[in-house]
Amino acid sequence: MSPPPPSVVGTAELAPARDTGAETELSLSAAVGVAALADAGLGPEDVDGLLVHPIDAASRLVPSTVGEYLGLRLGYGDSVDLGGATAVGMLWRAAAAIRAGMCSVCLCVTAAPRVPAGLVHAGPTRRTVDTSPWREFEVPYGNIGATEGYALIAMRYEHEFGDTARQRARLAVAQRQNAARHPKAFFADTPLTEDEVLGSELIADPLRKLDCVLPTGGAAAVVVVDGALAGRGRHRPVPVLGAGEAITHKTITYAPSLTDTAIRRSADRAFTAAGVDRAAVGLASIYDCYTSTVLLSLEDAGFCAKGKAGAFVDAHDLTWRGDFPLNTHGGQLSFGQADVAGGMSHVTEAVLQLQGRAEGRQVRDLRHAFVHGNGGIMSEQSSVVLGAT
Repeated sequence: MSPPPPSVVGTAELAPARDTGAETELSLSAAVGVAALADAGLGPEDVDGLLVHPIDAASRLVPSTVGEYLGLRLGYGDSVDLGGATAVGMLWRAAAAIRAGMCSVCLCVTAAPRVPAGLVHAGPTRRTVDTSPWREFEVPYGNIGATEGYALIAMRYEHEFGDTARQRARLAVAQRQNAARHPKAFFADTPLTEDEVLGSELIADPLRKLDCVLPTGGAAAVVVVDGALAGRGRHRPVPVLGAGEAITHKTITYAPSLTDTAIRRSADRAFTAAGVDRAAVGLASIYDCYTSTVLLSLEDAGFCAKGKAGAFVDAHDLTWRGDFPLNTHGGQLSFGQADVAGGMSHVTEAVLQLQGRAEGRQVRDLRHAFVHGNGGIMSEQSSVVLGAT
């Protein structure tokens, strides 16, 4: 008989904020890490594994820096650098480290402070001289931001498959309705209509202001434990059943395709490893830096055919009470995007839902969730399938 799979037993998330004041990545990591451990019924003394991400507070040795700050004694530590796919990438790496016997309780922490535009953090930064081909051959000609790249993808998608502006707006509205049920969501008290999305300022054709996320500060963390320990926690364990990852490029110039992405490989691997059919998924928690990203992800993750995401959105109720619950916390579009912690919000929401703890927005009879992270400009893809016990 095979051992039980590693499981998520604790979560914590700070409410997204436009100004986190004097907080640093270390102070936010400590606050959310301790809260996640408390949620699991554990303390820092129980942790022997730690996953973090690059931070401005330390140019090198990030796991030991964060571990020291939290007072941890580790048998395993690593830093994951996959942009928006970082959080999901942490989840399966924690499970793999536990299976390999490197640790038994792994804390996965994401944190991102933020100050209003025009103000500068006083602390050190990890910025160094970038000598990559992107810096040398792309930046001088204006390829410097994410929105332009995602707009190119959205424009190419519409060229191949037809205009999806109305469906993108419908998706944004559904996620805003979900956010209304989440007390920590940045836009919890701000209703939204399709006409408001379609009438918002054009940022990069065809993407409008309300097709794009709102950058915030915040932090989120999860605790993954050996399956043999999972039943000792305060809440129902959520097994990590399967995972997949795929990376194709950094700069959009070198993307193999703008409309056929590596999500296909990462999702296929996750579902195959989990032994779960897509029809069994009751919640899709999909990275949503832009509305167009979600449409492409639904297709390449296998929930609908290529070019049919618009029709899929029209045919389904995407709210928490609907027939295809999607981003029930509001997604980053309406919950808020705290940099890499924004990606972790998709993980924490899926865990809360599978534990039956999503008060006010609980999906009924939920057995499996698909969680996906996207980094770069559709560059780095990481997928996991989570289960209920």
